[in-house]
Amino acid sequence: MAAASKVYAARLAGLVVLGPDGESIGRVRDVVITARVGRQQPRVLGLVVEMFTRKRIFVPILRVTAIEPASVTLSTGNVSLRRFRQRPGEVLALAQVLDSRVRVDDPEHEDLHGLDTVVVDLGLEQTRTRDWVVSKVAVRGHRGRLGRRGTVHIVDWQHVLGLTQSALSMPDQGVSALLSQYEGMRAADVANAMRELPEKRRRELVGALDDERLADVVQELPADDQTDVLLHLEVERAADVLEAMDPDDAADVLGVLPETDAESLLQLMDPQDSEPVRRLLEHLPDTAGGLMTPQPVILTAATTVAEALARVRDPDLTPALASMVFVVRPPTATPTGRYLGCVHLQVLLREPPATLVGGILDSDLPRLSPEDPLAAVTRYFATYNLVCGPVVDDENHLLGAVSVDDVLDHLLPEDWREEETDGE
Repeated sequence: MAAASKVYAARLAGLVVLGPDGESIGRVRDVVITARVGRQQPRVLGLVVEMFTRKRIFVPILRVTAIEPASVTLSTGNVSLRRFRQRPGEVLALAQVLDSRVRVDDPEHEDLHGLDTVVVDLGLEQTRTRDWVVSKVAVRGHRGRLGRRGTVHIVDWQHVLGLTQSALSMPDQGVSALLSQYEGMRAADVANAMRELPEKRRRELVGALDDERLADVVQELPADDQTDVLLHLEVERAADVLEAMDPDDAADVLGVLPETDAESLLQLMDPQDSEPVRRLLEHLPDTAGGLMTPQPVILTAATTVAEALARVRDPDLTPALASMVFVVRPPTATPTGRYLGCVHLQVLLREPPATLVGGILDSDLPRLSPEDPLAAVTRYFATYNLVCGPVVDDENHLLGAVSVDDVLDHLLPEDWREEETDGE
């Protein structure tokens, strides 16, 4: 198939990037162009490529030999692994230009004169010198009274006004293109991508995400970024986002906020959501009590294996928390009634569906105390080959469970999400 010499920027998003021998390098996440100077067509400088390690690197456009419907092929597999950093004079086509409001003065589109239109795509074209430039802009009028989407018009670049760097820095730009790009991505990958956005676009994206999605993303951000996001939200919405987070993650976030800010947010939260967070905040962060989640899978002895398996199928459970169920006397909300023991997932899979979990308990497995330090928790997992363990108080009440992902999060350096894993 012949390589394209004209392509729209949004069509590149997500395409696989291949080396000359067909080896996969990553996926296209954005297109870097020069800032506008007068009406001169901006040059395409290169692509932002997300590698499978989630690091985003810059690939110069002159390294691209072919753009096809399903892939982008490079002339060499040797690319700089240095993390992409946007420089002055550079603009991200997908993250910064799409959804911008512009005016059109094209004589061929007089019906658009004087109207606010929105950029929906950029047309890129290869010149005779192998350079790429932005030659076309796809624009659409605002929705009408009935909410119908306007017709898309293709306009020459020089007839579009309002794509200067100062105009792109104005607030209240739409984010539909960004949301579309992140649809289906894991929360950790969205968090990684969000950190690469200019601050203005990051704020607009945060404002557009619903509370549940934003909560998932915030949980995957470094502590400083978590604090930054929450403190820039209206306090009522910040409380709503905290309610949507897992209690242990919400406690981690509140634990690094100024005490007065944390207490204000806790008071705004629903008491049913804030109470388990307050209990977690009573423990030091590097202890089993500070690491645990108060919402593992908790059952009574009269629960059947079939019911237990249905509980661990919950897609919101992490694999670590789904590896074990905990059996207690009522009540089953933490702190529970008397802790009786646990049942490993492998045991559940080997037993008949009608079997009661009370009859297949592992009551001999040692328990973690909420005061156990991180080192003791680490040795516990290594000693018993576990990925999840119960935290029980002196009165034999189950307080929660620590999972291996919480332990790793605290064993790694605080900036592990930002560190390079493959040298620059």
